[in-house]
Amino acid sequence: MRLAFSLFMILAATLSALPAEAGRGSSTAILALTSSVLSVVEWFGQFGIFCKRVLKATFSAPFEGREFLRQLDNIGSQSLPLVALAGAAIGVVLGLQTRDSLTRFGAKSLLPSVIIYSLIKEMGPIVTGLIVSGRVGAGIGAELGSMKVTEQIDAMVVSGVNPYKFLASTRILACIVALPLLTLVADAAGVLMGWLASTLAEPISLRLFLNIGLNGVAFSDLLPPTLKTCIFGLIIGAVSSYQGMQSHGGTAGVGRSATSAVVISSLFLIVADVFLVRLIIVFFN
Repeated sequence: MRLAFSLFMILAATLSALPAEAGRGSSTAILALTSSVLSVVEWFGQFGIFCKRVLKATFSAPFEGREFLRQLDNIGSQSLPLVALAGAAIGVVLGLQTRDSLTRFGAKSLLPSVIIYSLIKEMGPIVTGLIVSGRVGAGIGAELGSMKVTEQIDAMVVSGVNPYKFLASTRILACIVALPLLTLVADAAGVLMGWLASTLAEPISLRLFLNIGLNGVAFSDLLPPTLKTCIFGLIIGAVSSYQGMQSHGGTAGVGRSATSAVVISSLFLIVADVFLVRLIIVFFN
């Protein structure tokens, strides 16, 4: 308290020493900064309450199995072509770019290992997470936002249906389950196209490519990076559902919810990846 009071007094003395116009400008900037900080704190508080309600609804009967399967199909199978295409593109880029770099250092024989390690350790999971965040996050935010502004969620509450269970928890669980499976698809597509790009430059059989690339690869190299996408799925599902269910302001609000769902979930995903990579290095290497 003494420290806070001292800082406040120093700030007040500094503002009083400024010219009138400068003081007004500084005051306006400080008020704007304070308002932004309070908005962020409020958002995290409301998001925490939302997560608590969803967690409670998830583990209470009855379970919405049919809705979960429908969301799993929408999030998983319908995202598969886009994820496979992104993984294939990453594999081709790695195969073309890495070859030149390794050739300069006389390590061209390590090309299969570099492609496979890069895909399964980091490129596959993070690219899959960002692709799903863009497609699924916007879809969930827009869908739930439309239901909110048209009062469909309020009608569900009146009819005795828990929206946190039927709408939020099913989508979050579907994201958690779908992300690791989509990551494996992205890894496989990337490895296959990486081999194709390599064999066009210098013919090599797929079997030899895999033998060289997988030499020394342990199961612990594949499992933790793949399972960390469950956290990505949790982030995407929770943030997108929250942003959608907090929509207001008509169709413009729905657009804002969809946009903010993608932006916030992608940002959280990248930050979470930094910490998860560090944890994997500590506990699995």
